[in-house]
Amino acid sequence: MNDTIAAIATPYGSGGIGVIRISGPDAMDIAAQIFSRTRTETATSGHLESHRVYHGYVRDKTEIIDEVLLIPMHGPRSYTAEDVVEIQAHSGTIVLKQILELLLSKGARLSEPGEFTKRAFLHQRIDLTQAEAVADIINARSASALKFAAAQNLGALKQQIQDLRNQLIHLLAMVEVCIDFPDDATEVDYTARGTDILDTVISQCKEFIQQHADACFLKEGIRIAICGKPNVGKSSLMNRLLTKEKSIVTAMPGTTRDPIQDAVNMNGVPFVITDTAGIHDTDDLVEIIGIERAKDHIRDADLVLFMVEPGTVLSAMEFTKMFPREKKTILVINKMDLVYDKNGNEKPGRPAIPKLPAACTDIPKMEISALHDRGIKELREKIIYLCVRDLTMDGSSVVPNLRHKNALTQALSFLTSAKEGIITGQPEETLAIDLKNSIDSLGTITGETASLDILDTIFNNFCIGK
Repeated sequence: MNDTIAAIATPYGSGGIGVIRISGPDAMDIAAQIFSRTRTETATSGHLESHRVYHGYVRDKTEIIDEVLLIPMHGPRSYTAEDVVEIQAHSGTIVLKQILELLLSKGARLSEPGEFTKRAFLHQRIDLTQAEAVADIINARSASALKFAAAQNLGALKQQIQDLRNQLIHLLAMVEVCIDFPDDATEVDYTARGTDILDTVISQCKEFIQQHADACFLKEGIRIAICGKPNVGKSSLMNRLLTKEKSIVTAMPGTTRDPIQDAVNMNGVPFVITDTAGIHDTDDLVEIIGIERAKDHIRDADLVLFMVEPGTVLSAMEFTKMFPREKKTILVINKMDLVYDKNGNEKPGRPAIPKLPAACTDIPKMEISALHDRGIKELREKIIYLCVRDLTMDGSSVVPNLRHKNALTQALSFLTSAKEGIITGQPEETLAIDLKNSIDSLGTITGETASLDILDTIFNNFCIGK
């Protein structure tokens, strides 16, 4: 925290602007050593006024490296709550690296991943939920994910968790009065009030956990696995859904051996689609490995697109072998161009509609032609309907992440135990332990009781410069 750190804050590559960020006690002095307001000055003279944009040049001794804009921000009115300087240069790998190396030579050190945001947290400018929201904003895959991340970044989740903790702290105070002053315990009746508080907090924790279950896909994407026998058109469907040529398509069965995965946004909903190897009996070791990987993706998928083609006769045993029956599934009948022409008329000598086991009767069925792009729009609509039809997030401002969900689950366990303790008249000492544990569990969400291991895990996932 006593060091001055520096890093490139924008992605490498050519572009309009590249930003280098400096933070720490010597940020202003280091910036002044390499910045001049005119081409003839060797260094900036005088005080850099906070929150003002300066035009000038970055120079190494007498050599000008780039024409830049420099923005000094005195702490605590800065991102890290320390003295911060941002240099906006032309974006290019060489020029940004030269400026960064010059800053390092003047006494700054290269920042660690996420260190700027970590310093903002340690200086209590933001809490841990807001720090995590920064990463969520950067990685948002949909407009909905961005909306929830932005609300969290403004402190929506922080405020709600703090309100819950304050209610529990108030209840704990009443319980500890009874422990410390047993003779006056009759004057402090926490039973009715405590049950009401616990019911409120338990209800809110359950609601948060349900929000995670309902909408965690907004951050990670809904996982779709395309499966079926070889050569039924899985790769063609993958390309149609992605609207780009991702999977190799040939007439040769078994072209796809390793699962191919890519992300796509459909109607504002993020999806991760996997094209899997055709499932069939084989003695080929490479194909066997590919089939096992396909089954892993099918098992982990939120939705399975089970593809067949006209003329298929599938037994109940084969059907069950293909994928877990409890999965959300759409039966996709591909190559319908072999059955109907483009006007919907039956073709002479057409293959029969697939004969499927009784287990398939309650599964949604979609007829498509991936080759001719028929039925793909309707299939997309069916996918979105099945995946988000029961989602009601209009009243929610945030969606907890998995770490939050685990902490809420742990807190819920202690809260349930505390409520049972009040009802059954357990000793105040036992009740106090459950309340303290629940308060600490909620505190890990905002960072008030988070361990160093948790902090390191969170901030190490940030990029350098953020």
